[in-house]
Amino acid sequence: MDAHARAARQGPAASRAGAPAAGATHGDPMERIEPQEAIARDGTRLHWTNHGSGEPAVVLTDGIGCAGYVWRAIEPALAGRHRTIHWNYRGHGRSAPPADPARVGLEDCVDDLLAVLDAAGERSAVIAGHSMGVQVALELHRRAPERVRGLVLVCGAPGRPIDTFHDSPVLRLAFPFARALVERFPEAVRTGFRVLLPSELAMQYALQFEVDRDRVQRADLTRYFDDLSRVEPTLFVRMLASAAEHDCLPHLHEVEVPTLVVAGERDSFTPLRLSERMHAEIPGSEILVVPGGTHVAPLEAPDLVAERVLGFLEARVPSAPPRKPRKPRAAATKRGRPAGKRRRPAATRRPE
Repeated sequence: MDAHARAARQGPAASRAGAPAAGATHGDPMERIEPQEAIARDGTRLHWTNHGSGEPAVVLTDGIGCAGYVWRAIEPALAGRHRTIHWNYRGHGRSAPPADPARVGLEDCVDDLLAVLDAAGERSAVIAGHSMGVQVALELHRRAPERVRGLVLVCGAPGRPIDTFHDSPVLRLAFPFARALVERFPEAVRTGFRVLLPSELAMQYALQFEVDRDRVQRADLTRYFDDLSRVEPTLFVRMLASAAEHDCLPHLHEVEVPTLVVAGERDSFTPLRLSERMHAEIPGSEILVVPGGTHVAPLEAPDLVAERVLGFLEARVPSAPPRKPRKPRAAATKRGRPAGKRRRPAATRRPE
C-alpha cells in the first residue's frame, strides 16, 4: 500500500462507547470530515470522505441526484464501529462532471467506485447502496466480485427502475419524451429545475405523497432538493437512461457474499415486492422491512436501520477478507497440467 493510500485510510477513530447514535444531529458529520479525491479512469475528479475506523470498511453509495442526504441519519453510528466511506457520483455533490458528457452511465459509476476503493486503499469493502446505488453495488459485484465483502441494498431495484416506479408504466412511457425535452432545451430546463426544486410546492408534494412527513425533517428534504437542483439536467437524464436499461436481476443467484436487503413498507419509488424478490433470489440474504417506511427509510427509522446493519456486519461479514485455502498439489498429467484441474472458461457477461 503506497503512502497516499495509507494516509487515506487514517480517519478519526471512534470507539464503540463513544459512537454517536443514529440520527444524531450534532452538526453535519459529512461536512466535518476532511475531503479526499480520487481520479477516475477518464480523469474525472471524484470527491469522497473518510469517517471512523474498523473493519470491514463500508462504502456508502447514493441514489441518482443525491449527495449523501439519506446516509446522514445512520452514518455516525456506522462510523462508530467501521471505516465509513461516502463518495459522490460524477457531476453530483463535489465531484466534477466528466469531460465527455456521454460518460455518465452505470458502467462509468462502477469504474468510479473502483477508483474510490483504490484511492482509499481498500482491496475489498462492504458496499451499501441506496436506490440507484443498489444497481451500482450489484454491477460492481458482477464485474469484480473480489472487491465486495458484503452488500447492503437499501430501497432499490436490481434493474430497470423506471419500469416499476409507482407501480405504473407512466414514467417508462413518458421518459423518452422528457429526455428529448431536456436534450433540446437544456438551459430552460436547468432554470426550471433551480426554481421549482427548492420551492415550497416541491416540498409539500414530497411531504404529502412520497415520505412520512411525521418522521422526515424538512431540513433533510431541503438538502435533497438543493443537491438535485445542482445536477445538470442533461447529465441526470443520461444517467437515468442508463439505469433504466441496466438489469442485474439475472445475476442475483450468483451473489455469494453476505447480503442485507432493506426495504420501506410504503416505498412508492421501489415497491416492496422488488426488495422481497431480491431477498428471494440472493442465496442466504437477509431482509429488513421498515414498517411504514418509504424510499427514505433510513431517515424515517435511523435507529432501527443502523442497529440492523451493524448487527448484520458483526454477525455475517468477517473483519478480514477470507483467504482461499491452498489445495495440495496434484500429480502432473502427461500434458503437464495437475490432474483433475480444468482450464477455466473465459468469463462472459450478459449484454446490457
